Amino acid sequence: MEPANAIEITGLRKTYPGSNGGPGKEALRGVDLAVPGGSFFGLLGPNGAGKSTLIGILAGLVRKTAGSAKVWGVDLDEDPIGLRRRIGVVPQELNLDPFFTPRETMEMQAGLYGVPRSRRRTMEILDAVGLADKADAYARSLSGGMRRRLLVAKAMVHEPPVLVLDEPTAGVDIELREQLWRMVRGLNANGTTIVLTTHYLEEAEQLCDRIAIIGHGLLIANQPTRELIARMDDKALTVTLDRDIHAVPALLARFRATLETPRRLVLHYRARDVAVEGILEALREAELGIVDLSTKEADLNAIFLRLTREQTAA
Repeated sequence: MEPANAIEITGLRKTYPGSNGGPGKEALRGVDLAVPGGSFFGLLGPNGAGKSTLIGILAGLVRKTAGSAKVWGVDLDEDPIGLRRRIGVVPQELNLDPFFTPRETMEMQAGLYGVPRSRRRTMEILDAVGLADKADAYARSLSGGMRRRLLVAKAMVHEPPVLVLDEPTAGVDIELREQLWRMVRGLNANGTTIVLTTHYLEEAEQLCDRIAIIGHGLLIANQPTRELIARMDDKALTVTLDRDIHAVPALLARFRATLETPRRLVLHYRARDVAVEGILEALREAELGIVDLSTKEADLNAIFLRLTREQTAA
């Protein structure tokens, strides 16, 4: 049976030793996290938040200090090799041997994971990532986008049910980014659980059905994407005026109003506290005529900054 959660982490801690006998650095400070099976899960956090340490522990590259971790029902302490067989990690770095072809790269990776020749799906996986026609070309001749896709194929060679992508589109152009996401969406649609770490917050908002945010080694949010956005219901109302003004009227100060141009006014409010009609009434009292208006919902960038600030303050 497939487990309800693809990844289960409880009380996970990691402390790196200090230099010259100094105090150690706590990278993870008791993280509890569950990633539902079949989900497209976002893991966000600033540099140094603990994301890479968490992924390294799951991949068997970092030794945890305390806590427990399971991938697809397999416990890290009880069966570390079995756990690694159930997870594939796509690193940020393009760590490919330039003198190996994609076919050779896949075959070598399959051998490292002990996949019998009769069960290897080298060409099937290369075809799935759009590299079947480059199977016998040297990796050094591949474009950056092709190399990224080869890394995904390499991580899938042992057919793991969980695929982790660590900052996969850092430094790549928009076209390549869209190609990669089409491919990864296809993997997810076919049942693979995807865990994505990224600094491109709009990607997480568009791709992920659930998002966790890590800050200073602690889990500070873990919710469905829509709920996370709704959690911070700040909105911005942009108003185009019928005449120039040179200062924000005092009647609008409570809406944290700013003047973008002499005719463009931006007012900020929380939907649960203020009705748009109240703002319009204040504009009328200030004797401002409206030519056009638009509202904008809070995005993940705003939520991310707010939550990490709150965590720092705590």
